[in-house]
Amino acid sequence: MMGFIIVIHVIVCALMIVSILMQSSKGGGMAGVFGGGGGVGGVFGGRGAASFLSKVTMWLGVVFALTTVSIALLSLRTVQAPKSMLEEVVEKEKTASPAGMLPTVPQSEPAQPEK
Repeated sequence: MMGFIIVIHVIVCALMIVSILMQSSKGGGMAGVFGGGGGVGGVFGGRGAASFLSKVTMWLGVVFALTTVSIALLSLRTVQAPKSMLEEVVEKEKTASPAGMLPTVPQSEPAQPEK
């Protein structure tokens, strides 16, 4: 699930970059490189290309925000608190202590001094 959302997120990022660069600004922007405003304006109408690209950019921004939030929420579930090195050593000592393998000697009672 996480991988699918990340793939969608990357695709949306690339499409959003393209849609932002295609919008014409005061200087013409990147739209001038791809045939100027005339070719695109003939397909979408006089102002149609600008409104179409702004709507596409808006919806891509919404999808970008949703995928960002969903990735953040899914990553919170999978992250575990890291253990310190001291905690790891103590945990290993409890499970694999060599003292537990040594034979034990029964304790004898101390000799009572004679009265």
